[in-house]
Amino acid sequence: MPERKGKGRLPIKMLHDRILVSVDSEERERTSGGGILIPATAAIGKRLAWGVAVAAGPSVRAVGVDDRVLFDPEDRAEVEIGARTYVLLRERDVHAVAATRVAENEQTGLYL
Repeated sequence: MPERKGKGRLPIKMLHDRILVSVDSEERERTSGGGILIPATAAIGKRLAWGVAVAAGPSVRAVGVDDRVLFDPEDRAEVEIGARTYVLLRERDVHAVAATRVAENEQTGLYL
């Protein structure tokens, strides 16, 4: 994870409400809920993507490191760190957070 110092890693400190996200390769085959194999070349309408937050800025309130986040892959900026590609998002660009610490009745607040 880029935020932690270690052998071959860059120390990175995210600023403000920025989140650094690691995403799986998007160009792969998937299986539908009914068991149908969907090839990577199949055209699909607008689809959101899941990733894992690897670093978060000090103003981020609802996302923590290692949380799975749902975001629009068309509204993103990519950065390469140590031969690996990451996505840079603002907290308001995250549609959902999946984490064991998130309670059902938890509210994240509103952005004005």
